[in-house]
Amino acid sequence: MSANDYYEVLGVPRDASPEEIKKAYRKLAFKYHPDKNPSKDAEEKFKELSEAYAVLSDTEKRTYYDRFGASGVHERYSEQDIYSGSDLFDLLRNLGLNMDFSGGGFGMFSDLFRGFGGFGAQPQQGGEDLLVKTTISFEEAAFGADKKLTVSKTARCEECRGSGAAPGTPPKSCDACGGRGQVSTHRQTPFGSFVSIATCPRCRGKGTVIDKPCPKCKGAGRVNVKKTLSVKIPRGIEDGMRIRIPNEGSAGEQGTPNGDLFVLVHVKPHELFRRDGTELYCDVPITFPQACFGASIEVPTLDDKAILKIPPGTQSHTMFTLKGKGAYSLSSFRRGELHARVIVSVPPELTPEQRELIKQLDSVLNADNGASKGKGLFERMRSR
Repeated sequence: MSANDYYEVLGVPRDASPEEIKKAYRKLAFKYHPDKNPSKDAEEKFKELSEAYAVLSDTEKRTYYDRFGASGVHERYSEQDIYSGSDLFDLLRNLGLNMDFSGGGFGMFSDLFRGFGGFGAQPQQGGEDLLVKTTISFEEAAFGADKKLTVSKTARCEECRGSGAAPGTPPKSCDACGGRGQVSTHRQTPFGSFVSIATCPRCRGKGTVIDKPCPKCKGAGRVNVKKTLSVKIPRGIEDGMRIRIPNEGSAGEQGTPNGDLFVLVHVKPHELFRRDGTELYCDVPITFPQACFGASIEVPTLDDKAILKIPPGTQSHTMFTLKGKGAYSLSSFRRGELHARVIVSVPPELTPEQRELIKQLDSVLNADNGASKGKGLFERMRSR
């Protein structure tokens, strides 16, 4: 290919924007395309334009070209890599121009793009990703665990080592497409020769066929299996998160990589604790005397129990914090806090003696709360 200055080839300055580069290429491609200009010089010019655009329209390749020039680009990238990812074909379609001109004096164009854009055998598909679900306890989510999971998937057939052919009879090149994986149909019109490309119906794009299929996998190269895996649940994981296990998905075609396995984790709710990230919350009942006089009470935690000191005069629904008693962070060694909310509990039933004592206490408390000023609660509110 040409080693000319790519910017000069497209007629743009070195600081041209991507849109300016595309606009210049569209204009020149329409002018020199063999559909419009059948001369040999136009064919060579069009190849130079296409190479220049393929490099300058790609940020990575353009940066490398600006530093090392065209020779550096050809040392770093193969012909396929230079054009891979470019929108040349889309631009040509938008201009109403052909993509393959082997019947119109432009046979090298198909060689230039061989291996992508519709030429060459289709790449084999990698294995499918799989998703399985597992349910863990609240404690397992907080501290981590090892779980055994059984997964149904496809695995490489060991009999034929994934080839699909019976041992000793390897796949052979497809005689229908010559190993290309695709077949072409030429059509001559008043405007030139058009070529349509389609997947080879015999080999289905693989480029190879099997005369004698493997008896174990019936030529698929893969078999259905059940595999038991030990999955490490990281501490701090939360409900709805996924764990990715590379290469434990289904097997790919003819030796291509396996897919990945994703484990969707569901965490059972806890009867005492609620979780928000690394913070835990729980309600702790206390008696009225404990709230009045203060007390030391036991509070449940995920580890064991902790002692919480309740100061005298504590109001119901007061929140206390126990540091380092929450859940672990998934991304660090930090541990959150446990927030214990004390709730003054009321006995559902009282003995006659208890009722009498509470009435006496209520009478004394009411006298202290407003009688000293001669006003009740509602009277004091109205007087404000």
